[in-house]
Amino acid sequence: MPAITVNALETKSFNEPDEKRRPPKTEVDVVNLGNATLGRFTFEPGWRWSETVKTVVHTESCQNNHLGVCAAGTLAVEMEDGTRTTIHAGDAYSIPAGHDAWVENDETFVAYEIMSAAEYAKPA
Repeated sequence: MPAITVNALETKSFNEPDEKRRPPKTEVDVVNLGNATLGRFTFEPGWRWSETVKTVVHTESCQNNHLGVCAAGTLAVEMEDGTRTTIHAGDAYSIPAGHDAWVENDETFVAYEIMSAAEYAKPA
């Protein structure tokens, strides 16, 4: 990941994002600050990447690398090789390309990401 430098004092609200992406059961709110792109990812109960975001990106598994922090909810992640982990509120996480993921339980998953927001859930 290239180094990000900060050249200006700036704030933006995820409640008024620069871009919104809305696949089924998915809200991706994107803000741009200088040369950095950040995202708030909100996945409803019942969300699963292979049933929602896959419908707009048309890859067999998620091909984004993720680096972020979970603010609410629980997300299970399974790599193509079968390796699994569960992300809980308060967890920082990194997820390499080549995975599926799904919301566990009945609580909405909310995360903030600093790596994949520029491309995640953009139509192919």
